[in-house]
Amino acid sequence: MTPAECGADRGHGGAETAIGPTLAATVDRLLEPADAAAAGVPGEPASRQPLHTVYVPADRYRRDLPARYGAAALRLLDEHAPDAAAFEAAIGLPGVTGDVLGRVRAKLAAQPVEDLRVDFEDGYGRRPDDEEDAAALAAGRALAEGAGGSAGVSAPLLCGVRVRSFEPATRRRSLRTLDLVVRGAVEAGGLPPRFVAVLPKVAHPAQATALVAVCEALEAALGLAAGALRFELQVEVPRAVVGPDGAATVARLVHASAGRCEGLHYGTYDFSAAAGVPASEQALDHPLADHAKAVVQLAAAGTGVRVSDGSTNVVPAGDAAQVHAAWRLHARLVDRALRRGLYQGWDLHPGQLPTRFAASYAFLRSELATTGDRLRAYVSRAATGVLDEPATAQALAATVLRGLESGAFDDAEALAATGLERAALGRLVRREAE
Repeated sequence: MTPAECGADRGHGGAETAIGPTLAATVDRLLEPADAAAAGVPGEPASRQPLHTVYVPADRYRRDLPARYGAAALRLLDEHAPDAAAFEAAIGLPGVTGDVLGRVRAKLAAQPVEDLRVDFEDGYGRRPDDEEDAAALAAGRALAEGAGGSAGVSAPLLCGVRVRSFEPATRRRSLRTLDLVVRGAVEAGGLPPRFVAVLPKVAHPAQATALVAVCEALEAALGLAAGALRFELQVEVPRAVVGPDGAATVARLVHASAGRCEGLHYGTYDFSAAAGVPASEQALDHPLADHAKAVVQLAAAGTGVRVSDGSTNVVPAGDAAQVHAAWRLHARLVDRALRRGLYQGWDLHPGQLPTRFAASYAFLRSELATTGDRLRAYVSRAATGVLDEPATAQALAATVLRGLESGAFDDAEALAATGLERAALGRLVRREAE
C-alpha cells in the first residue's frame, strides 16, 4: 500500500505518519469481528460473590433454614471445638486464630448461609406430581417470605431452586416445578433479590437457549421485569466441558445463555461417575476434576459468569473423631480451591459451615498480610522488588474486597494493611485508577 493509499497524515500533533484515516478505517473494518467478540466479555460483575452455596432438599426447606443451620453449626463447635486451639487442631489448618474463630461464630449467628438452593433434583428424589406441585408452591412462598431474613438472621445474598434436568424423561416436570416456584414467590410478595434457578446435567447449548426462552415466558406471564430471572448451569457431564468435536462446550453454554447465566457449578459425583472414575476415587481433588474445572474457569473468565466448586459428601457427623476427620477434609478442600481461584463451593450439611468460613477467612487474612505492601507500592509507584501491573493490582484489590464483604476482616484492618479505603479498592478493581 502506497503512502497515498494509506492516507498519510500529520495527525493531531503535526507529526507526519504513514498511517492515515484511510488505513485506520480499513483496520477498523478488519477488526469488527474481534470488537464484537470483545463486547461479549464484559469482565467481572460488580455484585458480591458468595463464599458457598447451601443445597437443601425441598421437603426439608423452611424460611428459617439459615437460622437453624447457623444454630446447628454453633452447637457442633461448642461440642467438638470450643476454642481456637481445639478448632485449629481439629481441622489441621494453620491461621485459625482466636480472632478467626470469633469471626466465624459471629458469621454463623448473623448470616450463616450466603447462597441457598432448594433442591428438587437428586436431594429431593422422585415424588408424585401433586406432592411436588405443593412443595414447589410452598418453596416459592417460603423463599419470598424469607427474603428479609428470619429469626434475627440475615437473608442469603442469593437464593433459588435446582430443578430437574431438561433431559426428555424429566423435562416436563422440570418446567412445571420452575413455573410453580416462581409463581409461588410472586404471589407471596415478589421474587427475592438475585433469585436463580439451577439447571443440572447440562450438555448442549440448546438446553441453555431453551431455558432463556422459559425465563422470558415466565417473566411475561407473571409480570416480572425483563431479565429478572437468571440461572446457573451445572457442569455434571463430560460433554459440558469438551464436546464430541473437541471444542470447549462450556464456552458455548455461556454464550447461549444470552446474559442470564449467573454461574457454572461443578457437580463432583455426577461428573466423576460419568467420566468413569471409580467410586472410591471420586473427589473434588481428582485430576479429572481439576482438569474440568480449569477448562470451565478459562471459558468463563471475563464473561461475568462465576465458577463454583462442587461438594464433598463426607459430612461432620458421628463421634468426635468422625467430626474432626470430616472437618479436616473439608477445610483442606476449601483452602485448596481458594488457592486455585475458586472462591465458592457447595455445602451440604450445617456442620460444614464452620470449616467453610474458617478456611476462607484464614486464607483471605493471610492474603491481606502479603497484599498490603504490594498495593501501597503500586499506588505510590514506589520502587520495590515486584513490578505489579494494573491487572495484578486489580486482583490484589479484589481479594481485599472479598475479605471485607465476607467478614474475614474489617475496614480498619484493610486500611491499615493497604492504606486504601474501600472506595479506592473498588476503583482499582474496576481499573479506574490506571
